[in-house]
Amino acid sequence: MFRTKIVFWQSKIVCLKSKITNVLNIEIDKKSGFCFGVVNAISKAEEELEKGETLYCLGDIVHNGQEVERLTRLGLITIDHQQFENLHNARVLLRAHGEPPRTYEIAKNNNLTLIDASCPVVLKLQSRIKKAYQNPPTPDTQIVIYGKKGHAEVNGLVGQTNDSAIVIENENDLRKLDFSKNIRLFSQTTKSLEGFNHLVTTLSKKTEKIDNFEFYDTICRQVANRIPNITTFAQKKDIIIFVSGKKSSNGKVLYEHSKKINPNTYFVSEADEVLSLKLDLTKKIGICGATSTPRWLMEAVADKLNELALKLEIKEDLI
Repeated sequence: MFRTKIVFWQSKIVCLKSKITNVLNIEIDKKSGFCFGVVNAISKAEEELEKGETLYCLGDIVHNGQEVERLTRLGLITIDHQQFENLHNARVLLRAHGEPPRTYEIAKNNNLTLIDASCPVVLKLQSRIKKAYQNPPTPDTQIVIYGKKGHAEVNGLVGQTNDSAIVIENENDLRKLDFSKNIRLFSQTTKSLEGFNHLVTTLSKKTEKIDNFEFYDTICRQVANRIPNITTFAQKKDIIIFVSGKKSSNGKVLYEHSKKINPNTYFVSEADEVLSLKLDLTKKIGICGATSTPRWLMEAVADKLNELALKLEIKEDLI
């Protein structure tokens, strides 16, 4: 009799699981997740770790705590720049963000083997900024970078100018500029194209002479295209779960854009965080993320929603 009841409830749960799979309308955005640069960096890290030798990474390999933890379990050791300066005779991975010239100098002096996973798009931008710095139209030309102060990529870009470039985050920073002198504007590769274009318009109005101002759209199109993609995706769903690390600049931009398009957009960094959102699971739910969000984490969020729905179904069925 007891065994019969167990079999009954096992069958019941199997049926409920099948029912949930069909009832929940969840879609993970196929165009969300790691960009090429991040994929390349993580692939290199995994490849090097398989050799069984100690491998350090200069800074978090990606702005996503969950992915950093996964690679840490595989053996990757994350260090900061101070630790890097005191390291000798070791292997160090450079992440996709790129590094300033000083990093390469330290590596040479400390006999460090670099596994350089700098994104090709970032390296090209570094080269352009260095050339603009070394060959200015006038000695007092201002190299300006539209980006986030202190961001790893921006630090690498500023390093190409012997730390003389001026970083502009928003219009409040424009007071740093002398509009009577030449200005050459570049952008961090992951910044918003809309924000860059707005800055260009503002600077064009402020410069005293047309020839004083030149700008270069150096935003990565693989990143920039996420905005129109998120727009379309968010419009088609009742609810959006945006998955990203809290440190991700790109994640912040995309999340805010999604929220603007679809007010029912929720930000989570871990799968368990969806449990406190009190979502209507009968609605169409879309899951998307930043260029630093691993696909497996978005899938984990979908699995957690399915688990939640299953528990609710079982609870209602037992009442």
